[in-house]
Amino acid sequence: MTSTNINRNFERVSAEHVAQASRYQAAIFADVNGRRGAMHGRIVAVEPGMKLAGPAFTVDVRPGDNLMIHAAIALARPGDVLVIDGKSDMTAALMGALMMNACKVRHLAGVVVDGAVRDREELESLGFPVFSVGTNPNGPTKNVAGRIGMPLSCGGVTVYPGDLVVADVDGVVVLERKDVPALLPLAAKKEADEATRMNQIQRGNTSASWLEDALRKAGALSDSEHL
Repeated sequence: MTSTNINRNFERVSAEHVAQASRYQAAIFADVNGRRGAMHGRIVAVEPGMKLAGPAFTVDVRPGDNLMIHAAIALARPGDVLVIDGKSDMTAALMGALMMNACKVRHLAGVVVDGAVRDREELESLGFPVFSVGTNPNGPTKNVAGRIGMPLSCGGVTVYPGDLVVADVDGVVVLERKDVPALLPLAAKKEADEATRMNQIQRGNTSASWLEDALRKAGALSDSEHL
């Protein structure tokens, strides 16, 4: 009998698209995705240099209980990102150095958890991307069945298994799997446009070309006024 708590079979964003997406900042994707998909700023990298890109392997747990995370580590494929809805609970760490080392050995791409972790000093030096709300030395229980491979909410964003997760020092962005092929060229254009604008700024052109029109539309400038 198949468990209704565990979905093992779902389509993932392609490895090719993950490789392409890993070249861009999370902020680039947040912009081209219409300012949608960015998780709440409470979820941050344990160490500032951490970044990741990969398909979401979703894990829904009860606050303070990590039973299903252990199961997820055993079931996830290399390159997957564990996306864990820990209900923003900070009373107990859901993962620590032992579990993160297991994730690294299994070649997962990283962990995003809306909750607490622990063993921060070891995690900072592990070389494995971890994004969490913060830390707590208290350990979790392992008693309550959750769900794996199902849609969930993490950091205020709906995440479907197989969606693309991109994270860096600015935070975590999730892109729906079906939208990724169309968003990648937009990300390339956005990056090129920003590079051009940065060059203009460095040469002294610091005022955005759209600014005066926006100020007039907002009523801050009259039609005849200029900055």
